[in-house]
Amino acid sequence: MITCIIVDDETHAIDVLKHYIKSVNQLNLVASFTNPTEAIAFLSRQRVDLIFLDVHMPEISGIDFIQAFQYERYHFILTTAYPQYASNGFDLDIVDFLVKPIPLNRFLQAFNKLQRVIGQQKSNQNSNDIEMEYFMVKAQAKGKLVKINLCDIDYIEGMKNYVAFHHQGTRTIALITMKEIEQKLPEKYFIRVQKSFIIALSKVIALDGNRVVLKDVGSEILIGETYRQHFLDTIKKKQII
Repeated sequence: MITCIIVDDETHAIDVLKHYIKSVNQLNLVASFTNPTEAIAFLSRQRVDLIFLDVHMPEISGIDFIQAFQYERYHFILTTAYPQYASNGFDLDIVDFLVKPIPLNRFLQAFNKLQRVIGQQKSNQNSNDIEMEYFMVKAQAKGKLVKINLCDIDYIEGMKNYVAFHHQGTRTIALITMKEIEQKLPEKYFIRVQKSFIIALSKVIALDGNRVVLKDVGSEILIGETYRQHFLDTIKKKQII
């Protein structure tokens, strides 16, 4: 659910937006304000995801309002009868700019754009998360702790009481079991495809019958019957045709 507020000095404009917001299940209107200073006070107590904001208001302009929150993570959709303000709004990285009177289809286009923006931000955050995550493992051969970044792992191979991390063209063997390492790996990035192999989902480039092809890995990995259905279900979530 995306929480939002409306800030507009015209009650009629607020009523139109309220009606439109009710037609979108994913939007939850928590408050509306005709006075922007009251909206600022509200935001000091409660966070929201989205602000529908008029540009031309008597006390504080919408542009000044956005600049007051430039270090906060709010999404803004500007609403105004003055289209000449559009360039100023987009310079401040707003989601969209709606010119009054606002048709419903144009409102829905702005909402769809908001969903794409939020989706991209989540995707970027997930990428940043895995780039920051790593293991420190006691390497069998070197007898010292070795740092392995999760984003560098191609696959992990089980070897009885050891596992081999295949990463960036090298192999690091560590004293840990497949079961133990599987419990430590984030499920959204790694999946077990057979008793002896865990692969990085980000490195999958093709599925050829019962074999999975990984980026920059010379050999294909056989999918075990026990793990096949779970793997296929996971891949199908990303399938578009």
